[in-house]
Amino acid sequence: MSQSPRLADLASLVRMPAALSVPGDVLAGAVAGGGRPHPRVVVTMASSVALYWAGMALNDYADASVDAVERPQRPVPSGRVGRRTALAVAGGLTAAGLGLAALAGGRRALGVAVPLTGLVWAYDLRLKSTPAGPAAMAGARTLNVLAGAAPGQRAAALPAALLVGAHTYTLTALSRHEVTGAPPALPVATLAGSTATAVAAAVLPGVRRRSPAARVGAAVGALGYLASYGTAQARAVREPSAANVQNAVGTGIMALMPLQAALTAGGGAVRLASVLAVAHPLARRLARKVSPT
Repeated sequence: MSQSPRLADLASLVRMPAALSVPGDVLAGAVAGGGRPHPRVVVTMASSVALYWAGMALNDYADASVDAVERPQRPVPSGRVGRRTALAVAGGLTAAGLGLAALAGGRRALGVAVPLTGLVWAYDLRLKSTPAGPAAMAGARTLNVLAGAAPGQRAAALPAALLVGAHTYTLTALSRHEVTGAPPALPVATLAGSTATAVAAAVLPGVRRRSPAARVGAAVGALGYLASYGTAQARAVREPSAANVQNAVGTGIMALMPLQAALTAGGGAVRLASVLAVAHPLARRLARKVSPT
């Protein structure tokens, strides 16, 4: 009889620290209309975290044979977590995520959570190695931001959602080359995209005529985002090795937090944005113990 996996192995399976990059999506969407987030947004955050963890477990279920060659240290190929267990974890967390979404906002919330879930499962089981893979993941993160917005404010949240989606596209494109290294042109292109994303996040509150504090907060967050993710990509530009690409991907996952801080501040919630900014260094330290990739 096989032993039950340890909690540490399950934490590694779902890339537990990487989930710290998820609540900020919901928060950015919630404040995009210029209002205060409803307390139920906490339940939406929990739903998004559950769906994110489900996607990580499903990823390892689907990639078991590939990981046995390329990443044998992962929980499934190393034997620390059974493949069926990984699928069961993915299914259970998906059900929990959808249930929490229904609790937070009923049918309207499920109208975002269900297609988000569909993109996550389609990516892991079918689209990952196809040209549609980066777009699928970008779409999932875009929907995650929209999940935080009230139904009448989703149009107002769309610019913030698209910027998070743009970041996710560059990140997913890079992640395909973590093992082999990237073609030299790829990190150049993703760095250009990230720079454009940072600039757009910084100027968005000015376009929407937010307060001076919101504009400054957005600019600081965008600068922090570019200093983190942009610097890691610049190393990959100089030498697009597997190690540098993997470092850029891991950094990029956590760099979502200063980007989310920029978008949250730009929406007028400067104090809430500061919480994301302060949490970013902690998340990076945790990511050194449990890999986010």
